Amino acid sequence: MSRAESLWERLVNAALVRDRTGAAAGGPGQGSIVNYVPSSLSNNRDIDAILRAADEIQDEDPNIARILCEHGYSLAQNLDPNSEGRGVLQFKTGLMSVIKQKLAKREVGTIDRSNDIIRLQEFYRLYREKNNVDTLKEEEKQLRESGAFTDELERKTVKRKRVFATLKVLGNVLEQLAKEIPDELKHVIDSDAAMSEDTIAYNIVPLDAPVTTNATTAFPEVQAAVAALKYFPGLPKLPADFPIPATRNADMLDFLHYIFGFQKDSVSNQREHIVLLLANEQSRLSIPEETEPKLDDGAVRTVFLKSLDNYIKWCDYLCIQPAWSNLEAISGEKKLLFLSLYFLIWGEASNIRFLPECLCYIFHHMVREMDEILRQQVARPAESCMPVDSRGSDDGVSFLDHVIAPLYGVISAEAFNNDNGRAPHSAWRNYDDFNEYFWSLHSFELGWPWRTSSSFFQKPIPRKKYELKTGRATHRGKTSFVEHRTFLHLYHSFHRLWIFLVMMFQALAIIAFNKDDLASRQTLLELLSLGPTFVVMKFSESVLDVIMMYGAYSTTRRLAVSRIFLRFIWFGLASVFITFLYVSALRAPNSDSPLFKLYVIVIAIYGGVQFFFSILMRIPTCHNIANKCDRWPVIRFFKWMRQERHYVGRGMYERTSDFIKYLLFWLVVLSAKFSFAYFLQIEPLVGPTRMIVKQNNIPYSWHDFVSRKNYNALTVASLWAPVVAIYLLDIHIFYTLVSAFLGFLLGARDRLGEIRSLEAIHKQFEEFPGAFMKALHVPLTNQTSDPSHQAVDKNKVDAAHFAPFWNQIIKSLREEDYITDFEMDLLLMPKNSGRLQLVQWPLFLLSSKILLAKEIAAESNSQEEILERIERDDYMKYAVEEVYHTLKFVLTETLEDEGRTWVERIYEVIQASLKERTIHHDFQLNKLSLAITRVTALLGILKENETPEHAKGAVKALQDLYDVMRLDILTFNMRGHYESWNRITQAWNEGRLFSKLKWPKDPEMKALVKRLYSLFTIKDSAAHVPRNLEARRRLQFFTNSLFMDVPPPKSVRQMLSFSVFTPYYSEVVLYSMAELTKRNEDGISILFYLQKIYPDEWKNFLARIGRDENALEGDLDNERDILELRFWASYRGQTLARTVRGMMYYRKALMLQSYLERKAGKDVESARNGNDTTDAGGFELSPEARSQADLKFTYVVTCQIYGRQKEEQKPQAVDIALLMQRNEALRIAYIDVVDTPKEGKSHTEYYSKLVKADISGKDKEIYSIKLPGDPKLGEGKPENQNHAIVFTRGNAIQTIDMNQRMFPN
Repeated sequence: MSRAESLWERLVNAALVRDRTGAAAGGPGQGSIVNYVPSSLSNNRDIDAILRAADEIQDEDPNIARILCEHGYSLAQNLDPNSEGRGVLQFKTGLMSVIKQKLAKREVGTIDRSNDIIRLQEFYRLYREKNNVDTLKEEEKQLRESGAFTDELERKTVKRKRVFATLKVLGNVLEQLAKEIPDELKHVIDSDAAMSEDTIAYNIVPLDAPVTTNATTAFPEVQAAVAALKYFPGLPKLPADFPIPATRNADMLDFLHYIFGFQKDSVSNQREHIVLLLANEQSRLSIPEETEPKLDDGAVRTVFLKSLDNYIKWCDYLCIQPAWSNLEAISGEKKLLFLSLYFLIWGEASNIRFLPECLCYIFHHMVREMDEILRQQVARPAESCMPVDSRGSDDGVSFLDHVIAPLYGVISAEAFNNDNGRAPHSAWRNYDDFNEYFWSLHSFELGWPWRTSSSFFQKPIPRKKYELKTGRATHRGKTSFVEHRTFLHLYHSFHRLWIFLVMMFQALAIIAFNKDDLASRQTLLELLSLGPTFVVMKFSESVLDVIMMYGAYSTTRRLAVSRIFLRFIWFGLASVFITFLYVSALRAPNSDSPLFKLYVIVIAIYGGVQFFFSILMRIPTCHNIANKCDRWPVIRFFKWMRQERHYVGRGMYERTSDFIKYLLFWLVVLSAKFSFAYFLQIEPLVGPTRMIVKQNNIPYSWHDFVSRKNYNALTVASLWAPVVAIYLLDIHIFYTLVSAFLGFLLGARDRLGEIRSLEAIHKQFEEFPGAFMKALHVPLTNQTSDPSHQAVDKNKVDAAHFAPFWNQIIKSLREEDYITDFEMDLLLMPKNSGRLQLVQWPLFLLSSKILLAKEIAAESNSQEEILERIERDDYMKYAVEEVYHTLKFVLTETLEDEGRTWVERIYEVIQASLKERTIHHDFQLNKLSLAITRVTALLGILKENETPEHAKGAVKALQDLYDVMRLDILTFNMRGHYESWNRITQAWNEGRLFSKLKWPKDPEMKALVKRLYSLFTIKDSAAHVPRNLEARRRLQFFTNSLFMDVPPPKSVRQMLSFSVFTPYYSEVVLYSMAELTKRNEDGISILFYLQKIYPDEWKNFLARIGRDENALEGDLDNERDILELRFWASYRGQTLARTVRGMMYYRKALMLQSYLERKAGKDVESARNGNDTTDAGGFELSPEARSQADLKFTYVVTCQIYGRQKEEQKPQAVDIALLMQRNEALRIAYIDVVDTPKEGKSHTEYYSKLVKADISGKDKEIYSIKLPGDPKLGEGKPENQNHAIVFTRGNAIQTIDMNQRMFPN
């Protein structure tokens, strides 16, 4: 072969590998443009579904695939005939190319398209017959009712979804192409369409689709929440032509949708949001299940108050009446109506969500407007959501266009005026300035509907140097805060600390210089100098307030400017007055001077009032009373003088107990600091300072400048300067020392970090099950009938419930390649749910213990010595007990007739010898190793599958064991049970003693045999298992958490629901093979680097995929292994894949716990005895466990430019799609930019979209919510999170960056 041919072959092979890895990663195959339908085609969901169905049936009938593609092309042509939308022309060209490829695969000849409809009808019938549609669902139902959650059930479910999704597309295309369809076929199409559950997009709860595989709708709390939102009699009637899905009845959100013009997908999104909030709150109330679930009034009230808490506080702050006169008099339906309206406003507010009090204003007026509509018989659109020229008709009703868009317009204009953040803060209004406008009753000047002529809506016009020039002089500017970049912030931001340190230094210095005469009048006068110091420093602060507002006086609210100048005048006059009084008091001949008394009285009153109110405000009751007194003008004026009156931050105070702890902590810190400062810094300098001041003959180079008649001031200053500098800085040192000491005491009390090594895990493992049950597991009722076995029974129950969770952690360590298969077998804990009445511990605690016990038995001279030496090691004792009982159980279950009798008699002799303490006389313990060797050989055979050869080997091993026991081990008198021994001997002589074997086939029995074999054969100690440092760290973290002081655990059904939020832009999602193998300037690739720093994990990875440990990355020649390699490397870098896997452990843990709780149910006795209620097998396939986890946990990744990445076919888009395929609960939110023609011009629209992976692994759009404009007005990260926050669920949100991860603990 020539060199050119060789290079060409290598190039082709590389291309093929690249295509294979791309396909494995979820990318579209060759000749497919699925997922590339441009967003500008308004009906792109239908087109995308048609193209997916064409891909599905391409191999079965290319002609039908061609028909579907041509129909998709026709739809695209009808939607945009001139291809003016962005990407439409490229899409049509690509689709036409695909159609030509499909035509090229046919035989040469003309195509008769007149028969396309007949072909389509015939293919529909054939496709149903081929896939056994009539029996497919019934088979799945039978499998599901069996309770066995297996991979077969999962495959049947996926197959059924795909088949019915394809049938639905075929039926829709038939209905659009054919003028008439035979009645029989029409009936079949309608029947199949009703079963096509996955073709209707839903997020968590399928409210608009009849779904059988999603168990969420079967939960009583969900049914109660859905029923509570129904259309109640008090609502006006909707028009007859208002579209309602056939799968559900109209509800109150449909009413709000009609009258206010909310977007359809936004309403669907918030409908699910509200249902989940109500359902989760209902489940937390532990209400007994009823025949017809009903939503409890307590759940409605709790969700209502939590959701509208900010609105209620806003009304109270502005002293206005809320939208309701009496909260207690409102019915449950009305509360849900108000709640639904608020969430619909919030869900469509876009960037206005950064203005929460503005949302309160909108909600306040829309509720009043809705009340007017509720008084009518027939619903009508709200005037506030209609254009002025069409009010009175149903045209143009849009909440987004007429309520949100005007606000967005002025905010975006201000944002564009900031020169990308480089303009001064005073030159433009930000979100806070807009929001603070609604903290005043002046905001009601905006009216309702919006009075857009108001100065609030006046857009700025930029001038030079970022000065604002507005169309009107009444333009609204800044509110109360302007940021200037200056070093003066060092004092201005921490002025309280500076004042405190300066005054304390002054006081300590005065005391140090007058320590011999502290009670004198002179010392008192000097201490009173603290008064002028305080007011002068407060005046300096007010001066800085004036300086900091420079440049914003023309735009800031007049009230804020007035406050600044009033404080400036107040502290200026106070400084002059207090200083004048103090100087006059110094000149007074004695302390009876009126000026001296007046000065003391003024200082005492001011200091006393400040101290009294500071302490008083720490009492919660007094704090609440003070807040309620805000309506009194005098109180409000003084509080306003002290601090600008803000809406936020009111009512925030710590508990009195917490304040006392905080106060005591700082008393200790400050006492240590000032004691150090006084005794070691200030007092030692008093003597030298006085000596220097008295010296008159010190020679200086610059005598006249430095020391002439100034008491050597600069010398004194140079002496004190280091002391003052240290004094100002060392408070951090004392804070660190006291915090460390206090943290040590608290950690020791709470047992934090008690387990710091692998040795500690070994020693304390026995405590883990009990600690787990106490800290993390739902309490079980103890109903042990026999008090003598109560402790053993409780330990076994604890171990049985602890085992599934511990084992999942160990399995995750293996899945992440931190441990080997052998280490996993050692670390796994038996289920402890079998018939053995003892706790079975993991093998890593018991390994080599049997062999050591054998040596002890052989070396010891008495039974007492054996027991004493074995009981020194608890786990050796457990190993001996387990082997003793397990071996008896295995042998009696395996043998029959005389063989079983022989085993029973041997154990009876052992029990009698132990009781009479004659074990050394009845048995030759020095030959115990012979018996262990035979037992090991027997177990080695029994752990394999049954074959004739294995059966013969097992009989031979039993015969050898019999010979050893009879000839070498047993020395006792057989006169007891003579008949039994005689029958055993006779059976042996006749060769039938072990002829009948019951081979261990039960999974529990096979596990016992395998475990028993391991106990006999593992010779090395497992003291260093696991060896991987990361695995050790995770196990130490988990075991330490078992002893932390945590709230009492609740079941999954009663826990708070939450969401996890990860913002993403364009970082690495998954390393490609090119990135992994690319060498840098030093010749080092990423993969080579990872292999060298994680050598053990690399070997574990190769073992997991079935490769030799010396294999190279070039040896991985199949798609699966290459993809696994990419994930292995990506999980060790800062990639999105690593973050997603870590966060999805939340769902896995919830599924496991929910599955076990449901298995236990209400049968406490069954749970206590461990009758398979702790078997976690198949928990990941359980529909109930999945649905329960989805009710409580949602994970949304906000991939801001995912739409653009898909259009440009970036590798990040393919990798994100792959993550969705591997994680069914993962949701991707992104901003879709759509260019659509409008009045002859290209018009850009922005949509916030949520997608998931469908049954084919492709993107499935769930919600598409139009935005008022580009959502990125400020910083990209918060804006990216804000647009997608409407897709989150639950009571709490955890934001996790994509460079973070989590592990299952």
